[in-house]
Amino acid sequence: MKKYIYGILGFVVLVVLDQLSKFAAVTNLKGNDGISLIDGVFRLMYLENYGAAFGMLKNKRVFLVIVTVIILALVLFGFSRIPATKRFLPLQMVLVGIAAGAVGNMIDRIVNGYVTDFLYFELINFPVFNVADCYVVIAAVAAMFLIIFYYKDEDFEAIKKK
Repeated sequence: MKKYIYGILGFVVLVVLDQLSKFAAVTNLKGNDGISLIDGVFRLMYLENYGAAFGMLKNKRVFLVIVTVIILALVLFGFSRIPATKRFLPLQMVLVGIAAGAVGNMIDRIVNGYVTDFLYFELINFPVFNVADCYVVIAAVAAMFLIIFYYKDEDFEAIKKK
């Protein structure tokens, strides 16, 4: 039961931080050229993204919301299967990060019809992104490392048996 309480609390905190960062972006960046934090390298700039990653699936809002709901269902199912032990805490945290990122962007899609992006690596001309995107990417990379280097096959057997 404790894992669910901590998971829900972590999820809520991450979603609130994402939404506050987007509110700050709309309030401070919309309608101007942005703010250069490191000249020529990194800037804050407002962008309305009507698609998914890198602007793919532009104007496919309903489809993207449905995909997000499916992903959330899979994450919740996975979270429920993970044993409530210290060994699996990193995996629980990864799933909370993925869920928080997915919901943060889904809120934008449902409420605004687009996702608010505002983080821009100018140096490499990387597509503009947001805090929720960071949650998903960091959690996915962490999951890869955990699966490859931390967990063993028998750990996954414990998840399957539950």
